[in-house]
Amino acid sequence: MDVVGWVRDEFALELSEVDEVPYGADLRARLWRGATGDGARYAVKLSGGGTPAGLIVSAYLAERGVPGIAAPVRTRDGLLFAERDGYRLSVVPWASDWRALDGPMTEAHWRAYGELLAAVHAVPVTDELERLLPGGGDAYPSIVAATRDVAGRLRDRADHGDPLVAELVATWAAHGDRVSTLLGGVERLAADRSGPAVVCHGDPHLGNLLLGPDGQVWLIDWDDAVLAPRECDLMFVVGGVLAFAPITAEQEKAALAGYGTVDIDAVRLAWFLAVRALDDLSDWTRQALDPSGSPDDRARAARIVRGLVSPVGLITLADIALRDLDGRR
Repeated sequence: MDVVGWVRDEFALELSEVDEVPYGADLRARLWRGATGDGARYAVKLSGGGTPAGLIVSAYLAERGVPGIAAPVRTRDGLLFAERDGYRLSVVPWASDWRALDGPMTEAHWRAYGELLAAVHAVPVTDELERLLPGGGDAYPSIVAATRDVAGRLRDRADHGDPLVAELVATWAAHGDRVSTLLGGVERLAADRSGPAVVCHGDPHLGNLLLGPDGQVWLIDWDDAVLAPRECDLMFVVGGVLAFAPITAEQEKAALAGYGTVDIDAVRLAWFLAVRALDDLSDWTRQALDPSGSPDDRARAARIVRGLVSPVGLITLADIALRDLDGRR
């Protein structure tokens, strides 16, 4: 596919350089860093699934003056994306090469991160957003079903000739009690997780955060945007996981100082944390089991599974949050 020509035809941009970027977990998308002759740089994304809701949300947030949002470049016809042969092409200004995942984040970055989330959560929810965005956590029944399906597949594996499969079988067996706790907690607390819905990014981990000088930050990749209680995003800040390691007390303090005064509901926080933990565990395990995947991709997925069940991983933290919740009742 001639992406350079497509960008020229639809967005009136002449890219002189295009380099594919290997980041991201969306197997249906490809991302390039493109540059024009005058040095301007852009993130060029080709999507083969999902919806354009994330582009609509980020454009809306940028128009409302929310800091740290890169507004999509519009096509010659004023649209947020172009479509061709079942694919969607979007172009966004390239904000920074400095990923928060690679660090280090200063106290000013953490504070700006909190300010950004607060500004997102404060925007009015329009009728269009209500139509476009799913409710945060609404997919939990399918996540529960997928987790049970993967658990069953691993229990039934008799042939452990594949060392990676053998490792996954052992991992799920060793952590089966915690997985069961999360499954039970998600189903038991589902009715208690509702609350005032705001616009949420849905996935504001460090891999989706870019850094700049003087504490500047940008939150990118709005494909998972939802309408949900603010805990859907704040679970990444309050005792949550941002990059396969718990946020420290100092980092949490700085982020919440930027966010401002907020009454965080412990039930909603634990519920969203547990749903995310199960979704990550089942999805990455499926990718590690997929025989059609490359050895490198399967090995990476298995490493992520190991991180999820580690003493500082998301499965562990979600399990602790649910048990702490039970202890309060």
